[in-house]
Amino acid sequence: MFGSRGWIVFGSVLGLTVGNVTVLQFSASVLMKPIMAEFGWNRGLVSAAVMLGSIFAAVGTPFAGSLIDRHGIRRVTLAAITLFALAIAAMSQTPGVPAVFLIMFGTMGLFSAGQAPLPYAKAIAAAFDRRRGVAMGIAMTGVGLGAAFVPRLTQIYLDRFGWRGAFVAVGVTVFIIAFLAVALFIREAAATPGSGAREALPGLQAREALRNPQFWKLAFVFLCIPIVANGTIVHLVPLLTDRGIPAKQAVVVFSGIGASLIVGRLLCGFLLDRFFGPYVAIAFVVLPAVGVLTLLGSTASTLTMFGAVLVGLGMGAEVDLIAYLQSRYFGLRAFGQIYGYLFAVFTVGTGLGPFMMGAVYDAAHSYRPALLIFLAVLACAAALLLWLPRRYPYPVGSHETSPREQDASRVSIA
Repeated sequence: MFGSRGWIVFGSVLGLTVGNVTVLQFSASVLMKPIMAEFGWNRGLVSAAVMLGSIFAAVGTPFAGSLIDRHGIRRVTLAAITLFALAIAAMSQTPGVPAVFLIMFGTMGLFSAGQAPLPYAKAIAAAFDRRRGVAMGIAMTGVGLGAAFVPRLTQIYLDRFGWRGAFVAVGVTVFIIAFLAVALFIREAAATPGSGAREALPGLQAREALRNPQFWKLAFVFLCIPIVANGTIVHLVPLLTDRGIPAKQAVVVFSGIGASLIVGRLLCGFLLDRFFGPYVAIAFVVLPAVGVLTLLGSTASTLTMFGAVLVGLGMGAEVDLIAYLQSRYFGLRAFGQIYGYLFAVFTVGTGLGPFMMGAVYDAAHSYRPALLIFLAVLACAAALLLWLPRRYPYPVGSHETSPREQDASRVSIA
């Protein structure tokens, strides 16, 4: 289907099974209660650590994107994977001091910036044009596979080694899988560092994108979606156990979200190559909204799981949407840096959502008020998507447009 470029897709799937979102969010959910039990901490503190890790990842992502644009994917990403794996393993030495725990989790988030979807999305966008949506969707299924694989593996590590040993084991797992994936399969098909090819690609410079109103619309949308999706999913195990579902069954349900992430990514990629991207994005805002309504309206275990799956479908599409919509509205010239900014905003949302859920639960002893807020957040995201331009400045085939056509495309985006 993709020829030799299929190895880039395969490597991306493999690397993203242990990507930063998968490890920071899904492992944290499994280890949350054991850490709280040992130190006597509340959910708000552990959720604050997840938020801090996301904030530091957000700070590091644009920097990682700029380095990747200048020095290439493999050199930067292999170094980041090594540092990220070491930071995960170092969490095993966490003392019972909240400030130290927060700092260590933040450091782990900072080093995770280079083992995010960013380098894989850049490699896919450079290698594919007409089938970019499908290729991106398949590649990003790695996050869904990780959502199914990492929680169960973390639970096995937890049962065998305790939460401290689990951090070491997860770190080793990340290093082996991600390092081999990037070293063996990831390459840049369209440009090499210093070749001048980057300047020949159609697209905006990063500073131009930051002055564009469409950038800020997309940024707000990609802040809203993960607030809801991650806020719900990270607290899913506690939410289920609060409703009387046994912990091991809750972890199985939590792992099953990975299947909905995979379906969401494949479906989103398929639709993006056939329909207008913002309309596809609206559909993947409506699905988690229905999921949140289901969680609000029923305490039955079956309906609760169904609602969680719908939220997972929305969570399974946002990373694909960032890369695809960015490449069509801003082009490929500064893909890494622009993606870094958008993914930084997205990463803040992934941390803010769990923190909101934890803080609201500590204050109200219920997740219900947070879920109501999440519905309003999704409504705002859908409204902004309707305001995006109806034509892509960099549609399929824009790699072959002339400089004059590219300049005209730049004007049309404003």
